[in-house]
Amino acid sequence: QVQLVESGGGLVQAGGSLRLSCVASGNIFSFSAMGWYRQAPGEQRELVATISRAGTTNYADSVEGRFTIDRDNAKRTMYLQMSNLKPDDTAVYYCYARMPGATWPNYWGQGTQVTVSS
Repeated sequence: QVQLVESGGGLVQAGGSLRLSCVASGNIFSFSAMGWYRQAPGEQRELVATISRAGTTNYADSVEGRFTIDRDNAKRTMYLQMSNLKPDDTAVYYCYARMPGATWPNYWGQGTQVTVSS
């Protein structure tokens, strides 16, 4: 069973930066894609960024140019560098992993809180 563990969340002022990490218990190269969702109170879960096994990245319009997703296969870790944070970025951030052939995520992390103060 694959486990994903996030870290790096916290409280930051608007305009600040945070770097989230997601460590997998297995070989992340076996995943067809990994990424990050976020969920704010009272809102639906929103896809923030994805990275494929080949390294192709995609971002939500709301974070394009401010967030960067990356992965280090040797360290079994995926990252989300968040810069120029805004209060609207406040949410619980979840990492996920998807196996080849799957449409939806197969594995989820427990979530890490990001709070951006104005």
